[in-house]
Amino acid sequence: MYILSTYWQYNLDKMKKIMLSLAFVGFLWSCSPTQTTTKQNDVAVTIDLINVKDDKVLVTVTPPTFTTETVTYHFPKTVPGTYSEDDYGRFVENVKAFDAKGNTLKIAKIDENSYSISNATKLAKITYLVNDTFDTEGGAGFGESEDVFSPAGTNINAGTNFMLNTHGFIGYFKGKEETPYKLTVTHPETLMGVSAMTDSDTSATSDVFYMPKYASLVEMPIMYSKPDFTSFMVDDMEIIISVYSPTGKYTAKQITPNMETMMKAQKRFLGPINSTKKYAILLYLSDMKAKDAKGFGALEHPTSTTVVMPEMMGLEMLQEQLKDVVSHEFFHIVTPLTIHSNEIQYFDFNNPQMSEHLWMYEGVTEYFANLFQVNQGLIDEKEFFERMAGKIAQSRQMNDNMSFTKMSKNVLNPPYKDQYLNVYQKGALIAMCVDILIRENSNGQKGILNLMQELSKEYGTAKAFKDEELFDKITALTYPAVGEFLKTHVAGETPIPYEQYFAKMGVTEATIEVAGNPFLKGQREPYITVNPSTKEIMILPEIELNVFMTTLGLKNNDTLLAFNDKSYNLDNIYDLIMASMNWKDGDAITVKIKRDGKEQMVKGKVVMPKEKQDGYQSTDATKKAVREAWLRG
Repeated sequence: MYILSTYWQYNLDKMKKIMLSLAFVGFLWSCSPTQTTTKQNDVAVTIDLINVKDDKVLVTVTPPTFTTETVTYHFPKTVPGTYSEDDYGRFVENVKAFDAKGNTLKIAKIDENSYSISNATKLAKITYLVNDTFDTEGGAGFGESEDVFSPAGTNINAGTNFMLNTHGFIGYFKGKEETPYKLTVTHPETLMGVSAMTDSDTSATSDVFYMPKYASLVEMPIMYSKPDFTSFMVDDMEIIISVYSPTGKYTAKQITPNMETMMKAQKRFLGPINSTKKYAILLYLSDMKAKDAKGFGALEHPTSTTVVMPEMMGLEMLQEQLKDVVSHEFFHIVTPLTIHSNEIQYFDFNNPQMSEHLWMYEGVTEYFANLFQVNQGLIDEKEFFERMAGKIAQSRQMNDNMSFTKMSKNVLNPPYKDQYLNVYQKGALIAMCVDILIRENSNGQKGILNLMQELSKEYGTAKAFKDEELFDKITALTYPAVGEFLKTHVAGETPIPYEQYFAKMGVTEATIEVAGNPFLKGQREPYITVNPSTKEIMILPEIELNVFMTTLGLKNNDTLLAFNDKSYNLDNIYDLIMASMNWKDGDAITVKIKRDGKEQMVKGKVVMPKEKQDGYQSTDATKKAVREAWLRG
């Protein structure tokens, strides 16, 4: 899972702060991905995407044979990689059970996700309607509402798009989790489904997929839309990219070159670690309207990832975000999809038990998503240090004294769930420090990638570790200093002195200059407000203006009516903030303002504000060799 929390999420946070300031004035693994034959006693599921009524999809389930009088059908409470209780059963209605003659059987709702069916020996089929999750999203942010994180959610847009995260449509019979599944999806001929699964049906309006068990099926999302896909090879791995862009602004062809460059670099970085021959990237671009996805990021699967981004992003920013997001999800191939604990190997969809090691599942993954970029020359050393400095700053805004293993184990419950986002910040920094310790003790010869390769040999997709044994195993494969670090700073409650670890690589603290935002001073204080009676956006009366505003000749109390011929007010201020994220120094810009009651046009060039912040830079030439080994392998 990846919640958009790097540069773009950082800017979203800025936007939220602006909005808050205005308020007071007015984002596992499977067995073989295909199976060519249907076993007699399987679970057969049909999803009807043709006869969609009232934005609901009919699902029909033909069960295996039961010998008990009562059986329970569960929808998932939680799915792997989400670390939240989402209760997918709340999007299901009109659940019915029938015998072979079409007579209804007694069915009782046990809880939000569970139904008990009587006379189960006679059960011939279950039917129910599914509502999508995108329509319910309020955009409050991860953990701040009951929204399902969009990449783990579902979309039903008849004749146009269906995002089928299969866990949102298909449940399982208690005790039959290991039973094979046959999934049939009927769909309009104009829409094509893209998935890492293989369609065994040649029909233009029906797709048939076979999976060996429920846990494998729910790791296989499918996106139906007007055909827009590309494919390429990374060594012997086929990569498929499918794009849904509601206005047609972006295509798979546009983003593929950057994605291909990035994923080939990832494969070079990873070396021998590889667990799939086919990998699907399903990119859904949201139009940000009332009933559309608002939780941006991605969710990993063993052979695919679902990605949700706002369509209004500029192409360059979209490509940069995809580089970070997709690389993060792809690195999940290493962990937890290959290296994982018993809690993940035997995942309980309705009574989930969390592992202690989110620092590895999300932290190492996020660290790799940044390290490989400097390793492969996609970013420079300066940007890498800026990214790590940003993670340090954000992690210190959270509970830096909380045991990371304890937080991870209890992540579904307060107060620990409020700290979840730290897995992308401090989790990555934990991985960085482990990497530095291994480099230091091996004189640059080994790093954390070598450790993960060794762990993948020790365990793998079919063999899990016990939570309480992992630190001892890591220590045995590396050095006592690594074990002491994990005990003190990961299991323990002692904050990490990052400057000490950077110093081991010849890197010291420094003041650095970073890009600011035209509408937010010091990442905290807004330059603008809103007139509550007119909804017009105004520059605050007494604030010292930044270089963006002074260069254009803007003044305090100016009303900002339009930028580049697009009008803005409180109703679409979000769009303005989004647009500003795409501006660059030297871009031509036209601003329509109202000053002293008179409208006028201001034309000029964009000069983005710069801000000073704490960071890091290489200073010790005597540590150059080990630093180069760390950053470039």
